[in-house]
Amino acid sequence: MEKITYEWVKSGRRTLAIQIRADGCVVVRTPYSVSRTQVEKFLEERMDWIARNQRKLKEAQGQKTVITEAMRKAGVEKAREIFPQRVEYYARMMGVSYGRITIREQKTRWGSCSGKGNLNFNWKLTLMPPEILDYVVVHELAHRKEMNHSRDFWKIVEQVLPDYQERRKRLHEFSAAF
Repeated sequence: MEKITYEWVKSGRRTLAIQIRADGCVVVRTPYSVSRTQVEKFLEERMDWIARNQRKLKEAQGQKTVITEAMRKAGVEKAREIFPQRVEYYARMMGVSYGRITIREQKTRWGSCSGKGNLNFNWKLTLMPPEILDYVVVHELAHRKEMNHSRDFWKIVEQVLPDYQERRKRLHEFSAAF
């Protein structure tokens, strides 16, 4: 096996996962009980996936959208208008409540939902097609019923957006441009 450099993060999680960071570095996330041998085997089995995604990342970085201060200001204003409307619409449809809506500019997240029901959204979603923005809204509101990414969580998302997998895929594709 070609030697691969990676960062190993152990936590209380139950599964093994690989992440390719924006700088191309590989991060392996595992439960505490996993051995180095198991990690190396896991990486070896996924070398093609790692190489393919590192290549895609490199290509996408050449196509990054340059965001000016004027774009940022206009995007935040648009987000302050759109997100409350979309959240209210889908919350009513899904029968969930929510707290505050905050507009942010996170580097790695498009949205989040706190245990208290406060919602955070990345204003850059306003630069994407509306169906992707709606996917993130529904995703975060689904956390009002399931604070995890279990099968039950995805069933909730699918009830509202039967094509959520396609939207999720498109979100990942658009993400590379930002």
